[in-house]
Amino acid sequence: MRVLFLGDVMGRAGRRAVSEGLPGLRDRLRLDFVVVNGENASNGMGLSGDHARLLLDAGADVITLGDHAFDQKDMLQVCESEPRIIRPLNYAKAAPGRGARVFEVPGGRRILVAQVLGQVFMKRPFDDPFSAVEAVLKAHPPGGAVNAALVDMHGEATSEKMAMAHFCDGRASVVVGTHTHVPTADAQILNGGTAYQTDAGMCGDYDSVIGMQKDEPLRRFITGMPKARFEPAIGAATLSGLYVETDDRTGKATRVAPVREGGRLTPAGPE
Repeated sequence: MRVLFLGDVMGRAGRRAVSEGLPGLRDRLRLDFVVVNGENASNGMGLSGDHARLLLDAGADVITLGDHAFDQKDMLQVCESEPRIIRPLNYAKAAPGRGARVFEVPGGRRILVAQVLGQVFMKRPFDDPFSAVEAVLKAHPPGGAVNAALVDMHGEATSEKMAMAHFCDGRASVVVGTHTHVPTADAQILNGGTAYQTDAGMCGDYDSVIGMQKDEPLRRFITGMPKARFEPAIGAATLSGLYVETDDRTGKATRVAPVREGGRLTPAGPE
């Protein structure tokens, strides 16, 4: 199975990059399945229903969210009505929607997509991500109930993301980190056959401070005082993500490569 994961879509620039760039990527890489993290797609804070439809129409098969899952209030209803949107497993027991779901892939194949929130350095005390993932993977083993399984680990600490990857090694096809908006250089296949990258990066304007226009973040760092609200940067965006090939029989990853298309970052990715 050929799977593409795109990191946090950041504001209008990120939405434009996905809508303009993803259809061509789907064709060029002959992708079977695309997962997009959309939790910053609406002005950098959450995802609206309209923007979710834009990402799905551009070619996303599934959208994952994150700690800003319900910043846009209509997502409370959209999460219930749109099965292709996944909120974090461990967000809150009463949260609408689902944190994991199995999707059909052309050729009669099936893929599990799940998302969890990290606990380290996060603003809220979310439930334990490890026990949440354990239950889902146990019920959907790759090579058994599904042909592949992807876990989006949305967290601040690289150590916690790495720990999750090793915890899932051999039981998930892909574990990919999101949330920090900076692509890491550690794409690899772990010993048990799980593809991993600590952070996929963002789909947004990298002439910024993690996707925000530079002036206000700089002012706050230098003076310690806010003056204005953060606004997403609107320049040319880079599509950042992770490409993975998996064995349909075993669910193990056979190839992994970072993806960077357009914008400012040096191009990288599979040919």
